[in-house]
Amino acid sequence: MSDADAPGSAQPPVPTFEPHEKVCGNCKLWRPHSLDPVKGWVGECRVQPQRALFAPSAPICNVFAPRGEAVKVAHEQSTRPKVIKGIAPVVRTSSGATRTVAAPIVHRVDPNTEIDFEGDSMTRQELMELFLEASGLADVPLAQKWEGGTVKLVPANPELQAKDLPIDALFHKVVMVRDRLRTLEQKINGHPKLTDTEKVEMQQYVTRCYGSLTTFNVLFKDKNDQFVGQKGDE
Repeated sequence: MSDADAPGSAQPPVPTFEPHEKVCGNCKLWRPHSLDPVKGWVGECRVQPQRALFAPSAPICNVFAPRGEAVKVAHEQSTRPKVIKGIAPVVRTSSGATRTVAAPIVHRVDPNTEIDFEGDSMTRQELMELFLEASGLADVPLAQKWEGGTVKLVPANPELQAKDLPIDALFHKVVMVRDRLRTLEQKINGHPKLTDTEKVEMQQYVTRCYGSLTTFNVLFKDKNDQFVGQKGDE
């Protein structure tokens, strides 16, 4: 049970927003978690916990699912049935004829099938995409103009050899750093022995790390995947 559900609580109510407002508080995946001494009410995304706790007024991400609306499929998926070949042995009769003991098994998987998710509906395909993103396995696209490019490291001494680094390799390392920072932020927020003041202080260091890495935002194709730091961070 979260702090928001505690019976007899004297805490202030969770903020509410107009249906048209695109904020975390209007997303069916966001739920209140606790009161932050600086931000007020903060909550977590049920399928993206590594992104730490957000205020309900935070802007939406690319997995926003409006409350009270059916989840829409992000893109069309092939509904062609998947055929799994039988692995039963082939029997050869005395006359030379052959026959298969078991016929191929056909499984029809419809990615548009809706699944009940704690009272909300979500398609099978969209649920899988959310889990992939939460686990860090989802593909983070590189901006098209950088695909196949290289970073050239040129030493000041002209007698030394320069080094070329594929931008794809650099981008992969930047994404790994981003995901580790998000995991660290989540662990700080959920640590049972840290006080709220200590959590806020440590979160500020993580946010400054985000700010230091905003230089690499030019590599990301989607703005939602970029680093976001405090204003004034370099």
